[in-house]
Amino acid sequence: MNLKELSAHLGLSQTTVSRALNGYPEVSEATRARVAEAARRHNYRPNTRAKSLATGRSMTIGHVIPISTKHEMVNPIFADFIAGAGEIYAQRGYDMHLAAVPDTDEARVYREMAIKGSVDGVILHGPGRDDRRIALLSEIGLPFAVHGRAGSGDDGYTWVDVNNYHAFRGATEYLLSLGHRRIALVNGLESMDFARRRRDGFEDAMREAGVTPDPALMFSDEMTENLGYTSARAAMANAEPPTAYLASSIITAIGLRRAVQEAGLTLGTDVSIVTHDDDLSYLRNGQDAPIFTATRSSVREAGKLLAAALLDMIENPEAPPRQTLLECELVIGASTGPVTVKD
Repeated sequence: MNLKELSAHLGLSQTTVSRALNGYPEVSEATRARVAEAARRHNYRPNTRAKSLATGRSMTIGHVIPISTKHEMVNPIFADFIAGAGEIYAQRGYDMHLAAVPDTDEARVYREMAIKGSVDGVILHGPGRDDRRIALLSEIGLPFAVHGRAGSGDDGYTWVDVNNYHAFRGATEYLLSLGHRRIALVNGLESMDFARRRRDGFEDAMREAGVTPDPALMFSDEMTENLGYTSARAAMANAEPPTAYLASSIITAIGLRRAVQEAGLTLGTDVSIVTHDDDLSYLRNGQDAPIFTATRSSVREAGKLLAAALLDMIENPEAPPRQTLLECELVIGASTGPVTVKD
């Protein structure tokens, strides 16, 4: 169905229908809702080029992907975030532009996007503490939203983040309640804000239980299967190996499980594992029952929320920044159990 046919179906002028779909304030809320429902029911999508001419916007959102050095956003989990964001873009008539560039070119690409007007805004991924890109995007006036946060002073921009501190504090407290004291942390890159918050939550829970975290049982790198495997191998070589592991990703947890099984140990009996980010569309945590105990959050849902927040900001520039902090759910699986007392 095209605009002319949709307008005839509604008994409205093409101008009114177009203005309703594009969010013009002079269209009443009742008419806007009626047009939106009819467009959804008849699978109508406005022509992006025509909408761009009408609004003066490119109707495109940019995602810049740094690829030359270690960076968490090249992790496969990124695909779930993009799927969620892309769903919102499609619903609201926007396209997505992905730019894969060396890390050293990222600032230049943002400046070019702002000068050319090739995108209406960007989503910033993988923020580090005191991330310089936030100041750059504010300086050049390119609307942006952040997946995560960048340390302190995070009230001046729009972001969606998981409460990483609470998630890892709660997971550590759960393992402590099972009697575990030798707990290994297998974390993401700690130059990034989310990983530092996770470590802080882990360490605070340990110390409040009277347990000093052992630096020999703390690992940090890209969240890969190999990180889990090599970390577990190194930890098990310790004079006092861990009885439990806390992993930053289900991908890392799979590597941990491989090393545990190779060592002839039974998961959930000899060794416990708690993981984060187990809610992935392409890598399920079991079918009927969870394999891993997990601090569950939906990366896809975060993508939807952040995309919607950025589009709202683009379409209403006077609106204040929006911050959303998502809490995790602790899901009990077969990978954890009480500490085994050695004879």
